[in-house]
Amino acid sequence: MAIRFRPHWLVRIDEARVLEAIAEAEYRTSGEIRVSISRFFWGPVRPTAERAFHRLKMDATKDRNGILFYIVPSRRKFVILGDEGIHARVGPDFWTETASALSRRFRNGEFTDGLIEGIRTAGERLAAHFPHDRATDRNELPDEIDYGRR
Repeated sequence: MAIRFRPHWLVRIDEARVLEAIAEAEYRTSGEIRVSISRFFWGPVRPTAERAFHRLKMDATKDRNGILFYIVPSRRKFVILGDEGIHARVGPDFWTETASALSRRFRNGEFTDGLIEGIRTAGERLAAHFPHDRATDRNELPDEIDYGRR
């Protein structure tokens, strides 16, 4: 799902708070959550987000339960992608609610809060389907924000 939002917000992201939200969400679920912020490019956003999904190995988790929040500030768009394990267990409402959490805040210029709300929403919903088990779960992917290639 690609959503448009206001431009020029990259400098307003509080990376520490976003990373904290990812850690809190992943404490409740075995799901893996990442954020990728892309620089400007021409062309469709979703295929580029899909390439980032694979580049970041979001599809390499044991339970196939990775979610990528792919943000393109210069294009005023974002895409939320989930792996096949998530698609097998959640309905379309999962994606609508998660995207709505981001876009509501993004429209108000609250970009850090939008990401945090989207991450929390996804984490809560993932916890119901992929609960965290301290005995067996491990952090399969890095939590840091990706500023990498398309």
